Amino acid sequence: MISVQQLTAGYENKKILKNISFTVQAGEFFGILGPNGSGKTTLLKVLSGLLPTDNGSVTIQGKDISFYSSKELAKTIAVLPQITSNSFSYRVKETVMLGRYAHQKGLFKGIQPEDEQVVEEVMKQIGVWELQDRVLDELSGGERQRVFLAQSLVQQPKILILDEPTNHLDLSFQKNLLDLLKHRSKQDNLTIISIFHDLNLASLYCDRLLLLHEGKEKLVDHPENVLSVKNIEEVYHTKVEKRPHPKVPKPQMVIIPEADEADLEDVILGEQYIGESDDYISYHSPIPLKSMSSGVIGSGLGWYQHFINRHVPKDYDISNYYEDMKQYLYDHGFDPSFTVGMMTAVILEDVTYKKFKLGDCSIFVVVTAGVGNAVDVSNSYQFDLEPSPGTINTWVFINGNLSDEAFIQAIVTATEAKVKAMRDLDILDPKTGTFATGTSTDSIMIAATQRGKKHTFAGSITSLGKLIGQGVHECTKEAIQKSVKRRSKL
Repeated sequence: MISVQQLTAGYENKKILKNISFTVQAGEFFGILGPNGSGKTTLLKVLSGLLPTDNGSVTIQGKDISFYSSKELAKTIAVLPQITSNSFSYRVKETVMLGRYAHQKGLFKGIQPEDEQVVEEVMKQIGVWELQDRVLDELSGGERQRVFLAQSLVQQPKILILDEPTNHLDLSFQKNLLDLLKHRSKQDNLTIISIFHDLNLASLYCDRLLLLHEGKEKLVDHPENVLSVKNIEEVYHTKVEKRPHPKVPKPQMVIIPEADEADLEDVILGEQYIGESDDYISYHSPIPLKSMSSGVIGSGLGWYQHFINRHVPKDYDISNYYEDMKQYLYDHGFDPSFTVGMMTAVILEDVTYKKFKLGDCSIFVVVTAGVGNAVDVSNSYQFDLEPSPGTINTWVFINGNLSDEAFIQAIVTATEAKVKAMRDLDILDPKTGTFATGTSTDSIMIAATQRGKKHTFAGSITSLGKLIGQGVHECTKEAIQKSVKRRSKL
């Protein structure tokens, strides 16, 4: 559809774009990224025919852009510029109808039935038909953006060029506009080329990205390759981290602010922050901890400051356990947004917690454990298991800075240590008579200060892994023994 080869362009004697080459296919949503001054707007002007090339070529459907008449270009390319707060006092339908000018014929150009049909169809698709008699300066920024998009689309272009289309729009308008554009690119084979300042929006909606740096082409590729930490830090000169989007297979970039010195003060997690009651065991960290958990509340990876292990009866049976747990936290003065919440049917007096230290590495382990619903996971497929509140809940608090790999390995190491503790105590699955590996709904949580010593890994060969193995094994055995001893007296 569009081919740019060895493009150099600029203003008077100043070259802004230098030797850029890329192609855009029909129906592709193509994004242009780069910091201020990198040449993004200059490139759009060249692509839309507003600025000539100094060297190189721009061809559209195999024809050099310089050979297009202005009317031919208007039928091929529509441009949606940045929408400012200033608007003319035109009515909405009149504004949209201006986009049909290139298609009007004859010496005395006038609106034809075909024009009316196209305008009505597009305005309804864009969602501005009901605004047709409103005046532009009465509309919100998002509504005006839709009106000008409709004006561009009634040109029936093959290529739509946009300059920061989400600028000044609130979150819902950004999403709605980009959803609409993505739909048009796929449904109508419309080629879209757009500048983005928001790297994450570009990643979510664009098929490919061009990253500009000081007027040069840094990289043209899929978002997964363009949005690397190395590329973004080199071009934007700011520290970032790359994370996967939680719902779609696209990368997201997270900026890393400079840490306040007060935020870096050393905090050592230990038993001074634990609390016990008849209803729950709590741990209140003085700072938010990066946590990976299987809790009812606070599952997955996040930052939390309060940790609750709530006792529930063995016959607990509430279908909406999430809302029940959430309300429980509120009722007891905990904000669920900052809390990991777990449930257990174990009597809480059987809890075991200890601090473990090896060299400059230290952890604090908390375990509640009972084996009334012990299961051998390798044979559980043979039986229907009724879900019940977790009976072995494991918390590992780490004084250190963990990588994502270390969080996952810490869970693996802790689980292996739990299984070994059960094997040492000869805990059996009552259904199979084989050694149990856990209980039917165990929960686990790893939390770290993200300060101090860096731990890239947490397998059994590492100092951190050794501590986790020792701590979880020892605490699990002791907690189970407490539970078994108490039950034997009943």
